[in-house]
Amino acid sequence: MTAYQWFVFFLIMQVVHFLGTWKLYESAGRKRWEAAIPVYNAIVLMKIINRPTWWTVLLFIPIINLIMFPVIWVETLRSFGKKSSLDTFLGIVTFGFYIYYVNYTQKLDYIADRSLQPENKTADTISSLLFAVIVATLVHTYFIQPYTIPTSSLEKSLLIGDFLFVSKMNYGARVPMTTVALPMVHDSIPLTKSKSYLTWPQLPYLRLPGIQNINRTDIVVFNWPVDTVYKFFDTSKRRAYKPVDKKSNYVKRCVGIPGDSLSIKDGIVYINGKILQLPERAKPQFSYAVALDGKTSIDFESLLKELDITDDAGFKNDLRDTLFLKALTAAGAERLKNVPGVVSVTRQISKGIEGGIFPHINKWNRDNFGPIYIPQKGKTVSLTTETLPFYRMIISEYEKKDLKVNGSEIRIDGKVVNSYTFDQNYYWMMGDNRHNSEDSRYWGYVPEDHIVGKPIFIWLSIDPHGKGINKIRWDRVFTTVSGEGQPQSYFKLFLLALVAFFVGEYFWKKRKAKKD
Repeated sequence: MTAYQWFVFFLIMQVVHFLGTWKLYESAGRKRWEAAIPVYNAIVLMKIINRPTWWTVLLFIPIINLIMFPVIWVETLRSFGKKSSLDTFLGIVTFGFYIYYVNYTQKLDYIADRSLQPENKTADTISSLLFAVIVATLVHTYFIQPYTIPTSSLEKSLLIGDFLFVSKMNYGARVPMTTVALPMVHDSIPLTKSKSYLTWPQLPYLRLPGIQNINRTDIVVFNWPVDTVYKFFDTSKRRAYKPVDKKSNYVKRCVGIPGDSLSIKDGIVYINGKILQLPERAKPQFSYAVALDGKTSIDFESLLKELDITDDAGFKNDLRDTLFLKALTAAGAERLKNVPGVVSVTRQISKGIEGGIFPHINKWNRDNFGPIYIPQKGKTVSLTTETLPFYRMIISEYEKKDLKVNGSEIRIDGKVVNSYTFDQNYYWMMGDNRHNSEDSRYWGYVPEDHIVGKPIFIWLSIDPHGKGINKIRWDRVFTTVSGEGQPQSYFKLFLLALVAFFVGEYFWKKRKAKKD
């Protein structure tokens, strides 16, 4: 839905509200017209049902309002003496339209001093749970979200089994575009694997102000732009439309920002003609071929463990004269060169044309790519049949223009064009594990409206191959994702602070008891 369509929908809902509640307002000592004024009518209603005015804000927050509306319906009914289980049931299952029946057919006895205390333990529990869900959903949507690293594309910086907190505030929280969805789950309902949302209606893209812009080399969580998987866990290869904010979450390193010219030469990323300088914590990995002399005995299990090899490694033939490593850092390669029995260590660089590389013009490969321009909002590029493959997805999918091509003629929204001006910013995301990462080299640009947030903190890290207490990577627990130098765990400081809190609380209560 467009902004105009939402405005019309909002006005219709105000009419619906007025027609169903104006007698209730009068019975509560208010004016009839107060039920018709947008927003103000909600503020007045909060006074009628004896609830805080700030509840009005919750009615306009996507997802949160889905929880709040049934609460308001029930509270309205109870304010006029309709507090039986049947009244509550009818108020909810009719989506509030039971209030119409009460408004026009029942004697209205407004209870001004209605008690807000739950009448029984069950009601108290439900009230507490609703409040907890609302608070958790607000935090999850607008402040911080938990995330788990599922793949090795950022290995050495982020490991499989890392549990992160992703900040929504750094780049600005994105207001949910999908308005009807279960709170605090992504695209599927846990255990059932069924869809957790409705694709309609959709809000226009809106992002709250952030505290920083996306910088080169930032690690970023975003929605996978080309996600058309029918369900998140579905392997049937069925395709389906997904709203932007319900596409699968990916995490990569931003290597190119809007306005940059990017190229890759022999696996090295160049930005505006200069080598991209990565932070100390970033450790790019490449595939290597390790030639052996075939005479010296090597304990490969211990060697791979020492080098912290986490991706595949093995021999390609029975001669066992060459060991192939799918992912190895430059420091690891230097260490290998000094191992007795190792003749050479050669980084594998893709040559020639590789299929599946963006923009699918059969020209480049994963290690030799570009140069390409990363689109910036408001900038204009020349549009020809040669440049169109770079921007086709942007025009037709991300910016929703009607694109038609007839020979050398390009039409956008019915007009013949030879240039295009971008509506939003775009980014180039890549994994540090260069030969084992599905990233922008394969599917292109990441639109600004797909950005989710910035990983800031690892609160737990579990080694999927570990056993017992060694399954937890204690040196990674309570470490920051970004920052200067190598990661430092703050877990011990956290434990000390926790002990100090409980000790302080104990003595405070003891002192208070003596005074009493």
